[in-house]
Amino acid sequence: MEERGNQLKHEEEEEEIVCLDASFFVDDNYQLTKFTFGSQDIHLFCLHSASSITGILCSRFCHKVVMTDHNEEVLKILKKNIELHSCPENVSSISHELVAEKLEWGNTGQINEILRKHPGGFDFILGADIFIRFQQSSIPMLFDSVRQLLRAREGRKCKFILAYVSRAKTMDSMIIIEASKLRMKMKEVTGTRCIVGNLEGVVFEVTLE
Repeated sequence: MEERGNQLKHEEEEEEIVCLDASFFVDDNYQLTKFTFGSQDIHLFCLHSASSITGILCSRFCHKVVMTDHNEEVLKILKKNIELHSCPENVSSISHELVAEKLEWGNTGQINEILRKHPGGFDFILGADIFIRFQQSSIPMLFDSVRQLLRAREGRKCKFILAYVSRAKTMDSMIIIEASKLRMKMKEVTGTRCIVGNLEGVVFEVTLE
């Protein structure tokens, strides 16, 4: 009986171990086939970067990319992916800055620390399908963080690009209401509305009024 108990305990411990091999991380093999954005230097801020694929791709075309997440384990993955992307064989002749910072939505202290490290703010704030794991209570904190970052540009125009997938009508209404409450203007980007799986996705451009 004791032997059986020890076996079950051992199996449970094995289930808790997560092993990540090299295939979990992204490197220079992940390519975009076409991207045109002009010749200016772009500073991009990514909200809730998860696996970091979006941020790393954007770093090919932006002078600086700051990826964020609230989870310490996710931040470790972000930094590992940045390290892999920064290997000599993956570095282009043009030096682009790619970093990861901790950010819990609504945490003014963390936002101020990020802006201290990156004075002048950002040209774009990117949120790519970031609502999938969050409750409705997170939306006000998200938009509060966005507002603080938008205002940091000191008169220079900054835009929040929100790639949104509709999963609940109540959530759809809440993002519109919250943006309006904080005096933000939401504009649907023409031609971006499409079906993602069995859900509808769209890209919004959000600015301060």
